[in-house]
Amino acid sequence: MKTDTVLLEHGSGGMLTNRLIREMFVGSFSNEHLDRMDDAAVVRVGEGRLCFTTDSFVVDPIFFPGGDIGSLAVHGTVNDIAACAGRPLFLSAGFIIEEGFAMEELARIVDSMARASREAGVKVVTGDTKVVPKGSADKIFITTSGIGVVEYASEVSPSAIREGDAVLISGPVGDHGAAILSTRSDLGMRTRILSDSAPLGGMVQEVLRTGDAVHFMRDPTRGGLAAVLAEAAHAAGLTFEIDEQAVPVREGVRGLCEITGMDPLYLACEGRMVVICEGSGAPGILEIMRSHPLGRDAAIIGRVTRKGTRGRVVLWTIAGGSREVDLPEGELVPRIC
Repeated sequence: MKTDTVLLEHGSGGMLTNRLIREMFVGSFSNEHLDRMDDAAVVRVGEGRLCFTTDSFVVDPIFFPGGDIGSLAVHGTVNDIAACAGRPLFLSAGFIIEEGFAMEELARIVDSMARASREAGVKVVTGDTKVVPKGSADKIFITTSGIGVVEYASEVSPSAIREGDAVLISGPVGDHGAAILSTRSDLGMRTRILSDSAPLGGMVQEVLRTGDAVHFMRDPTRGGLAAVLAEAAHAAGLTFEIDEQAVPVREGVRGLCEITGMDPLYLACEGRMVVICEGSGAPGILEIMRSHPLGRDAAIIGRVTRKGTRGRVVLWTIAGGSREVDLPEGELVPRIC
């Protein structure tokens, strides 16, 4: 590691996060599942395959427009399972609670998790609770783990991406990151931005029923759409060409980015899925997405090609030029999830 201490940027989902995971954790725990660097592990058990994932949530504030830390913990975990072509089934929930935290707020969070679990079709079947002295944590942190079954026959990973594939996004980008940022800043905006936090398992399962056209999926959380595309292009050793004008962005999010100087491509989503599929299958998958309530604004935003340097993301801008999109180097919005 190039630093003597852990920095906030190590949790951004960008270059430092990637380096920390590769050099510290993957190097120590290396195995055939972890080395893939996916958001969830697909493991064979008997004749079947299971998808297993875990995630921690430290979002600030814990209640935000469009959701809270409880629903976010459920949605984030089931979406990681869905991105590996898994059908989410069971969750665990671990709570680290600061002494003095209001029981009313804890009940509100637990109720929200229960509703989100029912909506996602999963059950919270085990968990753990710890209380730490006041000042040792910030209100409440939640860790969730999830298990699902993988019934999709084809591999869904960067190694399955091929030249000629299409790149799709299931809806407008940056909503969650913008919602969190707007609660922390007095920007005087009239538009109320809501988080897109939502469970995507149902929509993804409908997409997978199209057959073997899907090659890769990932929910663009920390680091946003840009981080997902950059990581996938690098892992696949291919160039992605993205049309900036085709990427859906809400006006409120675009306005906030203009005020703050941020790029919506790097803002987190919590209810969107990137899908890379065979070019010929893209129109049918787009139609399926748009027929689902969580994919009404889905779009085909680019294609996979071998042109130029491999392992790159080239963004064709609205202005008519092009620029390269890479992993973010710093922490855009801390404690986004």
